[in-house]
Amino acid sequence: MEKSKYIDVAKGVYCNLCRLLLAVVFLFSGVTKAIDPHGTEYKIGDYLTAFGIGGLLPESLPLTLAMALAVVEFMVGLFLAFGINRRFATVLCLVIMLFMTPLTLYIAVVNPVSDCGCFGEVLVISNWQTFAKNVILLVAVLSLFLMPHYKVPTLIGENTKWLVAMYGFLFVIVLEAYCIHYLPIADFTAYKAGTNIKEGMTVPEGAEMPEYESIFVMEKDGVKKEFTLEEYPDSTWAYVDTKTTLIKEGYVPPIHDFMVQNPETGEDVTDELLEREGNTFLLSVYDLTKAGQGVIDQINDLYDYCLKNGYEFQALTASSEEQIERWKYETGAVYPFLSADGTMLKPLVRSNPGLVLL
Repeated sequence: MEKSKYIDVAKGVYCNLCRLLLAVVFLFSGVTKAIDPHGTEYKIGDYLTAFGIGGLLPESLPLTLAMALAVVEFMVGLFLAFGINRRFATVLCLVIMLFMTPLTLYIAVVNPVSDCGCFGEVLVISNWQTFAKNVILLVAVLSLFLMPHYKVPTLIGENTKWLVAMYGFLFVIVLEAYCIHYLPIADFTAYKAGTNIKEGMTVPEGAEMPEYESIFVMEKDGVKKEFTLEEYPDSTWAYVDTKTTLIKEGYVPPIHDFMVQNPETGEDVTDELLEREGNTFLLSVYDLTKAGQGVIDQINDLYDYCLKNGYEFQALTASSEEQIERWKYETGAVYPFLSADGTMLKPLVRSNPGLVLL
């Protein structure tokens, strides 16, 4: 009888540890997504593109999914932490993990994107680390599901649990709305305010660099074949695709993709931009076709102000020259444009358009 009592106590302790682990992870994941909804939106967009369905779905879907995911994760974590609707929270958590665990295994094997984005920019982990994390969480939630009668120490009464749930829901919704309308209340990207971009691009002396292998997919007479760079075939083969694989880990600087070019000549003007003295305003518009036009007059006024006071002002975009000309025609913009990669511009500022001061 005494032994059975100890076993019950041990089960209760184990289940509560599992509950707290799940609560902390889900709360943390939900808050990081709520702080940076656009970051999660871009990551979901990367997944949809990698799976070949990005262009088939509404443009608003990634942001809608990002916001919904933040709310669901935060509320599941909150319910588990305070013991609110325990069975419902456990079942919902189990459904999430049964979906995410095999999905992250597939992502780890196929590697369509470099990281999962599950904790935003706050904590970047690899795809295999994500899968390992999800296996641990799946074991934890299965334990709760199979042992539903464990006791939960709680600091709130039954009559106040609905208040915690309501205020928790309002908190995460308001947080998301604020960070979308303005900017994230905390910036964890490589371009946060105060960052020296040039220093962030520097590789320490003696640091070991990552090594990559490129495989070229070529086609001849309807037959596709893969070649290494050393085996690159003659001109009778037609180029199809390139697959780049990381074969050796190495040091990757915090900022490794900042590059801007003159769109007319293709000249790299990154150093020229970063080595300027004084103030330079950069208008980041990663996609001109999706840019909000509610602040066009203010942008044009700012450009005029910069001209009068001797400040540099340039726009950065990943859009084509044709789209740039269309933007100038529609908005009356006369400021100069530079070309940059859209993947680099998205973390530069979580807005489209967004203004950055160097």
